[in-house]
Amino acid sequence: MKYIIIGLGNFGSSLSIRLTAMGHEVIGVDTDLNKVDVVKDKITHAIVLDATNLQAVKTLPFKDTDVVIVSIGEDIGASIMTTAIFKQLNPKRLISRAITPLHETVLQAIGVDEIVHPEEETAERLAKTLEMKGVVDSFNVSESYNIIEAKVPERYVGKTIAETDFRRNYNINVLTIIRIEQVSNIFGVTQKRKKVLGVVSPETVMEKNDILVVFGDIKDIREMLHLE
Repeated sequence: MKYIIIGLGNFGSSLSIRLTAMGHEVIGVDTDLNKVDVVKDKITHAIVLDATNLQAVKTLPFKDTDVVIVSIGEDIGASIMTTAIFKQLNPKRLISRAITPLHETVLQAIGVDEIVHPEEETAERLAKTLEMKGVVDSFNVSESYNIIEAKVPERYVGKTIAETDFRRNYNINVLTIIRIEQVSNIFGVTQKRKKVLGVVSPETVMEKNDILVVFGDIKDIREMLHLE
């Protein structure tokens, strides 16, 4: 796929580098030459350009691009101006980054359907891993429903999925299990490696140090993890 990413700060540059490493074509854009220089050898194309200028933006191949991402964070005015310009040009898909509630409100007023909050989402994920015992990572599906990675509670070790009956007892679905394995490299050094078991069956037995990947209401997940 082809991406145009406007704003090469910490978020924009990291996203650009990751997408390029995954095999996608990425055009990174920023007004700051230093930021462009940092990523120019790590992404497909890096361009110094003022994205608040309509004529300058029109020189970008946005019609042939699958996704345009406005990742500007420091200058909210520039973010809004850039988003408004791209909205006017009607790209295939437009995603904008919001820093504050007011920023998000203005982006919604412009008509942007996809708005991301990387700082807020990262903070929320970290808060959940700190607040709920055993949680390794989390992903919001909606305001209430989450996908959570959590260490299997001690009371379930040695039991099958059927025996725990998460669905009936907590209204939670177990999506898969991540199992930590000890493997030796070519030098004979033992290392830990994560193995995803795929779709688990009712007969799958949970082992110590397993990580459950579960889906459900965050209140139900919290109850399952904290119940002793």
